[in-house]
Amino acid sequence: MSENLEQIIRQYKADKESVYNTWFINNDERLKAFRSIRRGVVQIIEDIKQNKFPNDFKGSSLEFVLTCITEQKQVFEGAAHPFYWKPKLRIPDIYENQTNKLAFGQFLENCMNTKTEEQLVKEILKLDALKIKGLGPAVASILYFLQPTIIPPFNTAIINGFNRLFNDKKKLGSWTEYLKIRDVLIEKNNTHKSELSNDLGAIAGLLFEIGTQKLIIGGGEHLSEPEKKRLQKLVEKRHKTVKDEKEDENLHSEMQYHLLKIGSALGYDVISASNDKSRSFNGSNFSFLCLPKFPEVNLDADTAATIKLIDVLWFQKGTNSIVAAFEVEKSTSIYSGILRLTDLSYTIAASDGVFYLVAPNDREKDVQLQLYRPAIRNNKVKIKYILFSDLRQHCDALCKLGDSHLIMEKIAKEAALS
Repeated sequence: MSENLEQIIRQYKADKESVYNTWFINNDERLKAFRSIRRGVVQIIEDIKQNKFPNDFKGSSLEFVLTCITEQKQVFEGAAHPFYWKPKLRIPDIYENQTNKLAFGQFLENCMNTKTEEQLVKEILKLDALKIKGLGPAVASILYFLQPTIIPPFNTAIINGFNRLFNDKKKLGSWTEYLKIRDVLIEKNNTHKSELSNDLGAIAGLLFEIGTQKLIIGGGEHLSEPEKKRLQKLVEKRHKTVKDEKEDENLHSEMQYHLLKIGSALGYDVISASNDKSRSFNGSNFSFLCLPKFPEVNLDADTAATIKLIDVLWFQKGTNSIVAAFEVEKSTSIYSGILRLTDLSYTIAASDGVFYLVAPNDREKDVQLQLYRPAIRNNKVKIKYILFSDLRQHCDALCKLGDSHLIMEKIAKEAALS
């Protein structure tokens, strides 16, 4: 198996359209998501502590976090479904049952704070012993973003991949089965760590590819004609997805460029996300507009690293005072950008600055709905939004006519219920 697995891993990594290459290693959004989702989990815990967690999934902080997770490409597609409140079945029983709700909040808090694998497994076993209906290993989709080197993601495709790869018959829905799967994955990951990663998302992605039959074990000679046609459709669908994501990336770069250009024209020091410095638009390199290095900020390393991933920041000239922060979202992501801006507002004082979400036109209603949430609407720093078309259309005029960051109010909008 070890020798075969090495070959399968090489095949997985060689495929430029596999989730290893499109999600795990070449996706800035994945790295940005960790702190944002952690911040969202803190909100779930606080809502439960303060008796503000609703008796339904819809509109809850849990819905917000799970939607952020489902934005993390195919591996987490459907991650929210197990948490939808099904009142006739009373599952998952964490909405109307106050004791179970508190147990879930305490479980999340303990998992966030634990530093050891042993303690994390103990927390899972304690939760399992409570036999809360409908609260099974789907929770691993959340735990992965809290402890990525200890907890692998878990869903139907991943368990199907596990069973195909290891010729097993593990079933969905049992924490006991999940922990057995996890033990195998930890062992195999340790054996092949040089080819994979400490982060268990890499090996989970491998199982996902096998489980969805995008990666065929044994070359595919045994497939029937209908199976071959199905595989071809999957490959074509994945190719289209990768192409669409590339177009999204180009739009993202364009919007960042407009923001850097406007900020610079207004006389501010501007900088793009630390991992975007090498980007360009229409032959203009971001590095020619941006500060050579990030201003010194008096924050802990983790918070500073997160701030450096904000898409565009404007600073008062020669200072570390932020006057405007912008998160540019793609057609597939809205929630995580809102979480990052909310998180930034908790950790840094921005005098009279404003935070903006820059969003695709066809997501305007979704943006308004999310920004109108009480937890975000009542935040100390207001988040407004700017549509792609308005930024593109008015960029030159804003550069020419503006004299401060307040000129952005001309094209910015506030969330309001219609």
